[in-house]
Amino acid sequence: MPFSDYKTALVTGASTGIGAEVVERLAKQGLRVHAVARNAERLDELARRTGCVPHAVDVTSTAALTELVDGLEIDVLVNNAGVSRTGNILTADEFAVDEQVAVNIQAVLHLVRLVMPGMVERDLGHIVNISSIAGVYNFGGNTIYHATKSAVHTLSRQLRVDAFGRRVRVTEICPGRVETEIFGRLLGDMDRAQREYYDGYESLKPEDIADAIEFAIASPRHVNVGHIEILPTFQVPGGLNFERRAD
Repeated sequence: MPFSDYKTALVTGASTGIGAEVVERLAKQGLRVHAVARNAERLDELARRTGCVPHAVDVTSTAALTELVDGLEIDVLVNNAGVSRTGNILTADEFAVDEQVAVNIQAVLHLVRLVMPGMVERDLGHIVNISSIAGVYNFGGNTIYHATKSAVHTLSRQLRVDAFGRRVRVTEICPGRVETEIFGRLLGDMDRAQREYYDGYESLKPEDIADAIEFAIASPRHVNVGHIEILPTFQVPGGLNFERRAD
């Protein structure tokens, strides 16, 4: 089992939801897990529960990320941190663009840039990127989110090219709707998000995503699970709109 090959992991967006679940899973597998998020209080609670190493760091700060990984040998990198904003490109403001680019793709690029060379040198490593079905399917709204997650999708494929010939595996996890706090933060109201997006729906749970990540990492060392698209059974992406106009 490749988990025995690895000693350390770094997980972003680790204070809640998918990130916290992944930290717990990797810690149970015996890895020393560096958990990264902005919420120090939640990270401290996670550390007490799992034994992870908490880092209260804003992933949009490249200087902070550089300082964080300095001197660390990271065997498993899980790029999970992500944000979204409502609206399409016609309604997006400057902050919506800059924040999503900074969190969803800029931070991912910098962490890979900082961590992957060590993996290549050691001939050992696994990078897991959390993208979204929004990165591979087009549907209305959240245009900036679609664009940034599409970039993560393309990056994940490109990293396999960059690591060619070395035992560095790259997995993209591409989820549909997962019951996390992302919609609550999007609306600024957790109760409203629960009512609008989760009540009455069979959504994915963070543990479902953690199961997929655990499967990919635990696969035999000669196996690279490159892309896992995981959706609720009752959620189907796709569709076609065709506007009919008389003029």
